[in-house]
Amino acid sequence: MDLQNRTAIVTGGARGIGRGIACELARRGVRVAVADLPSVAAERQQTLDEIARLGSEAIAVDVDVRDFAQAQAMVRAAADRWGQVDILVNNAGVISVGLVAMLAEDDWDRVLDVNLKGTFLCSKAVAPHMMERRSGRIVNISSRAGKSGSAGVAHYCASKWGVIGFTQSLAHEMAPFDVTVNAVCPGEVDSYMWREVLNPAIARGVADPRDAFDQFVKERTPLGRPQTAEDIGRAVVFLCESDNITGEALNVTGGSEMG
Repeated sequence: MDLQNRTAIVTGGARGIGRGIACELARRGVRVAVADLPSVAAERQQTLDEIARLGSEAIAVDVDVRDFAQAQAMVRAAADRWGQVDILVNNAGVISVGLVAMLAEDDWDRVLDVNLKGTFLCSKAVAPHMMERRSGRIVNISSRAGKSGSAGVAHYCASKWGVIGFTQSLAHEMAPFDVTVNAVCPGEVDSYMWREVLNPAIARGVADPRDAFDQFVKERTPLGRPQTAEDIGRAVVFLCESDNITGEALNVTGGSEMG
């Protein structure tokens, strides 16, 4: 797919990996609907400003991906503005930390609802449009945690493993309509999730909690360096440009996940 003048929706696009994806698409001439919660409107505006500096066009769309009506409205907003939706990137995600024996049911539900159900609902909302046009790309953001389990994040791992299974199944369903469906599995990206949730959880024995991320990367990543939001964005661009790849889960992990 030639990306020039295509239209994309990026959920969770206000910051972090979502911003990196939105901006990398914009660099290729893609018009981007930056979809996120109203509570991050200020950060989303920064993403819109960056896209404008890159010479592309963007709009802000409010969405809670757990609500199908809002997912449908998100797709309509992009289609009404630009006449089509060529790309959906299901990036919105949340995380918390807790051992299964002590994990609150509400924590399990929230993580599964946003990460997995949200991916389903947004894909369901855009699928009829892409099927009618017989063209499109859906890219779901999974995780290294979608391939290797870890203590303390069973609910997060379950959601991201689910995303990969959903990706493969939807790829079969959408292939007759020339729509590809793939996943990207990021490794360690210095994002809100790490700074606000994971760093404090793994910082025991580290003098400065801010050093926990760097230490984790050094110990776990063969290349010895973190991944960036731009790395993930470039992987999304690759999958959007590729006409003959579907049902894949592409690792972008610096070697920490090779399966």
